[in-house]
Amino acid sequence: MPFGPRRADGWVNFSLFSRHATAVTLVIRELDGPRRGKIQEIRLDPTLHRSGDIWHARVHTDHRLCYGYRLEGSDQANAAQTFSPGQILIDPYCRHLAPRPWGHASPVGAEPLCLIDTESSFDWQGDRPLRTPLADTVIYELHVRGFTRHKTSQVSAPGTFQGVIDKIDYLCSLGVTAVEFLPVTAWDETDNRFFDPDSGARLLNLWGYNPLTFFALHGGLAAKPQAAMDEFKTMVRSLHQAGIEVILDMVFNHTGESDLAGVTSSFRGIDNQVYYLVDPNNGEYLNFSGCGNTLNCNHPVVRRLIIDALRYWVQEMHVDGFRFDLAAIFSRGRNGVVLTEAPLIEEIAEDPVLRDTKIIAEAWDASGLYQVGSFSSDPRWLEWNGRFRDDVRRFFAGLPDSVSTLASRLAGSSDLYGTSGRGPLNSINFVTSHDGFTLYDLVSYDHKHNQRNGEQNRDGEVHNLSWNSGHEGDPAAEDILVLRRRRMRSLIGVLLLSQGVPMLTAGDEFGRTQQGNNNSWCQDNEIGWLDWSLAETNRDLLRFVRFCIQLRKNHRCFRRDLFFPPPQHDGTDHHPEISWQSLHPGKPDWSAECQTLGCLLHDPGDEADFLLLFNGSRSHDAPFIIPALPPSRTSCHWRMIIDSSAAPPADCSSATAGAKIDAGTELVVGTMGLVVLQSHRSKPTPPRPRSR
Repeated sequence: MPFGPRRADGWVNFSLFSRHATAVTLVIRELDGPRRGKIQEIRLDPTLHRSGDIWHARVHTDHRLCYGYRLEGSDQANAAQTFSPGQILIDPYCRHLAPRPWGHASPVGAEPLCLIDTESSFDWQGDRPLRTPLADTVIYELHVRGFTRHKTSQVSAPGTFQGVIDKIDYLCSLGVTAVEFLPVTAWDETDNRFFDPDSGARLLNLWGYNPLTFFALHGGLAAKPQAAMDEFKTMVRSLHQAGIEVILDMVFNHTGESDLAGVTSSFRGIDNQVYYLVDPNNGEYLNFSGCGNTLNCNHPVVRRLIIDALRYWVQEMHVDGFRFDLAAIFSRGRNGVVLTEAPLIEEIAEDPVLRDTKIIAEAWDASGLYQVGSFSSDPRWLEWNGRFRDDVRRFFAGLPDSVSTLASRLAGSSDLYGTSGRGPLNSINFVTSHDGFTLYDLVSYDHKHNQRNGEQNRDGEVHNLSWNSGHEGDPAAEDILVLRRRRMRSLIGVLLLSQGVPMLTAGDEFGRTQQGNNNSWCQDNEIGWLDWSLAETNRDLLRFVRFCIQLRKNHRCFRRDLFFPPPQHDGTDHHPEISWQSLHPGKPDWSAECQTLGCLLHDPGDEADFLLLFNGSRSHDAPFIIPALPPSRTSCHWRMIIDSSAAPPADCSSATAGAKIDAGTELVVGTMGLVVLQSHRSKPTPPRPRSR
């Protein structure tokens, strides 16, 4: 112990779990010294090198090594066993894999790939966790390669951790406080079996949701693959120095070994029936991930592997949190049945090393288990709020029966998180993510256009809750483009001014498009990369996003940690902290036909109140009657600070510069529009000089 390789002075200890193997061979290739390049195979004697289920050996060497394992089993009648002694397997606990540039075919299974390098010290320069409060957090989701690979990125090493470092000033100017990275652990991007139907070229797995290991970085994401760890640490340190936290998207629900037709690279050949959910009768995988296999997350050995990996990323790599892909699988027991109190979910929340990290669940799986609002009652767990995404999309697509659900999402989703004693900050709000349409495509396409994925447009989500604004895709007439820009501003506004923790998807702030592709996992090209020229072309949208982020930061009424108190009915609460209307003050309309909503936020401890007005109609403007301000704002009047229908720069402005709006007047909000008014204190009238 511990599992994996451990180097000390003059020796390396190897430790591997396998309960059902009958023979284990350690395969070593030295990278320097007199036996450089020579492969040695050391068959472990179970009487000396096995303790319980742990196979172990100490090898005396000071040289750099690559290693792997061959495992054999005797009970071939057991359908759940899939030992492949011809394959050289990856140690689940290895911290490094042999460096491989992006796009080069992986020799997985054919040679030892686990790397034991000489230890190098890294100067963290006193780096400490930022521990940004949830109320102040704004998350920015990006893919390391796709973020800067485009020729317009103007970075020193496009598509790498160094490229992210070069964009830190941009991230600071945007105002985000955390970056959520799509997977960075090693995967084989050449494992894709699909081809581009136009060029015939094999497509690559860009996103990386097919892990080979949970510890080792993907060297192809580094400018120098052999120095990936130091480059990643430098990126984390640099982001922290800029006040930006690092959140990793971890895939613990399945692995890249896919189904039984996939390549055996590690877990399947080490102990298939421990690491995976397997039907004992026929050996088939229980596929709740939609990716061919499902990790046996609640088995004690697998739980330990997951916790050890998370601790490693926190302690050694200084990351600040995790987003867990298809985390509803954490609720499944060994036969796939949903557990009432899943051990892994509780263990992650209660682990003392992880106590200060942010833990975010994608609270559903690929087999219909949907746990948004019910994933865990522990306040440590945050959730991607898929209901927020869907309900906001429904309203701004002009769909019926969407006003009441929009109000629930604006107010922090108490219907989802209130009954368990949690609060609005347990909700990670988003309108788009890496998975699905970009923001621009959401307002530009009715249907997915995934033909270039090589699956004849069968892949990707069908239920997108999108509307193309009157024309499918580009090019489009100017009036269509005007409406699209309006809807993007409205969607950004509702995301950033709702209770909860907002998450932006990289490129949405300047109108990035994937040409209608809503599943760009295999598009390692201009479809999957950010075109940075759009930051200038659509600079007005970028300005609007920055304005909304700063507005959120400036006013605590958008960043509550408690739900709004219910209105009092004893006549004392004339001005609650939140109140609703449709077109007329004090008169909300929750009917299925209604498409207008007004929301007045009154925070006695804030310097301003806010009135948010929404029009979800595709065809009709909405004449709102403006309510009076509470008596505590007697010296204030309303000022318009956001009008998503107005042409820039009139779409957003400070309260000082905004147009004055009198209470009781009629204010027209355009179709698919958002208007925000802020109370603003009038300047006192200077006293007139007294005549003698």
